[in-house]
Amino acid sequence: MNRQIGRRRFLKSAAALGLGASVVGSRLPTLVAAEAGKRPAQNKTGWKLCCGTYSFNKLTFFEAVDQAAALGIPYVEGFTWQRLSPERPDVQTNAAMSAADRKAAAKKLADTGVKLVGCYCQKLASEEQARPIYEWAKEMGVETFIAEPPPEAYDVVEKLCDEYAINLAIHNHPQPSHYWNPETVLKACQGRGKRFGACCDTGHWVRSGFQPVKALKMLQGRILWFHLKDVDSFGRKEAECVPWGTGAGDIEGILKEMHRQGYHGFFGIEYEPYAPDNAAKIAQCVAYFDKVSASLAG
Repeated sequence: MNRQIGRRRFLKSAAALGLGASVVGSRLPTLVAAEAGKRPAQNKTGWKLCCGTYSFNKLTFFEAVDQAAALGIPYVEGFTWQRLSPERPDVQTNAAMSAADRKAAAKKLADTGVKLVGCYCQKLASEEQARPIYEWAKEMGVETFIAEPPPEAYDVVEKLCDEYAINLAIHNHPQPSHYWNPETVLKACQGRGKRFGACCDTGHWVRSGFQPVKALKMLQGRILWFHLKDVDSFGRKEAECVPWGTGAGDIEGILKEMHRQGYHGFFGIEYEPYAPDNAAKIAQCVAYFDKVSASLAG
């Protein structure tokens, strides 16, 4: 896989995706000092930036991959009910895909230099239901499932994680969802192996009234994934996503804490709800991430 996206391809992709000259000419050059199209797959902190295709949930998986590639992000997290492509809108990106559709998806990822490393999955309640999903994910190169399994499925999920070498990161939605409180996630991980951990949706913590850094300290050693969000207000369920570093989500504090913890995993961008300018807003998030992580690594 080509782990860097060339600037010429970046500009061509950006134009094709509707990022006009004003965006490319003003906002996106702030993405990184060394040009948006030359971001490393892993920075000096050992962190890797991943784009959740849910940020483009009104588009197909193929179109979302193009968006990530245009932004210089070489990793994506999919979700299992996203339409596959403009040519195959009746197919969802999940274990029901035919062999031909899987081959087409693999080719799309290879052609764009993007890797599918994570997947949000809602159906991990039983071995009969989950095993085909693990088999599909292994074939597609997925390293981590982001999910909210029922407690009675923990044993089955952990067994499959070990068998297929795929992590399970428990995701938190806001209160009153089952995992809204980080203490619930920590309790779920107790006595489980290293592949069983947390996906920290920091925006949902802020919406639920939790200070993200405090929650991260609580979950230290169990953090496998991030849905890193900044939101415009604290303790309000309806708080809206804003570019990193501009809201109440303490993104700098989060990055400093994970540097302290020695975290070397993925930070997933999930910018919601979908809007046509999400790519430009995500570009601002990437710029902020690169600036802060470079400072921490310095």
